[in-house]
Amino acid sequence: MKKKNISILVVDDDPDIVEIVKYNLSNEDYKVFTASDGIEAVEKAKKKKPHLILLDVMMPEMDGIEACEKIRELKGLDETVIAFLTARGEDYSQVAGFEAGADDYITKPIKPKVLSSKVKALLRRFLNASEDKNIYKVGELTINKDEYKVTLKNKEIPLPRKEFELLSLLTSEPAKVFKREDILNTVWGNEVVVGGRTIDVHVRKLREKIGSEHFKTVKGVGYKFVSK
Repeated sequence: MKKKNISILVVDDDPDIVEIVKYNLSNEDYKVFTASDGIEAVEKAKKKKPHLILLDVMMPEMDGIEACEKIRELKGLDETVIAFLTARGEDYSQVAGFEAGADDYITKPIKPKVLSSKVKALLRRFLNASEDKNIYKVGELTINKDEYKVTLKNKEIPLPRKEFELLSLLTSEPAKVFKREDILNTVWGNEVVVGGRTIDVHVRKLREKIGSEHFKTVKGVGYKFVSK
């Protein structure tokens, strides 16, 4: 994932700190949003769904600990990384922060280069998980779910959307037998009323393009992908 597609929410009641952090992270090509207190942080997090939140601890209205707890309750933010911003000498319990759901903490003031390095480290888990989830290899086959692209032996294989989604499902767990009803529900859902023959036709097309040896029919059950 490119930096310009990564969003960061910076939360601090000190406008100078917000401005400095935003300036430096924006120069790194991150998409940066800001908030000045815990209440605004929760609302911004709910609306923007950032990949990383840098959250001050001591703030008016709602402190960082409480804001972190509320953010962790929001749907769609399970993978968001949260790091507390803490001033040296501030009465802050790291244990309380971790119990609230924080992943790490950063001590203020912090130099721009150190901040950049820290942010990269914090995002590494998310970026690796995202890449592993959306771009993966099965044998000589590479599946890129972000770009709907399939490559076999370094040669791109153009696939219509449903063929791609069927292949993505079967390769998500190689050797697992996917039941026909599960395939229909996952790939076609409630879009249209289709029969079992629809799956057979799409598998036949995939066999022609990818190789018949990769697709095994389990009679009366469904299909599985076999990596060679």
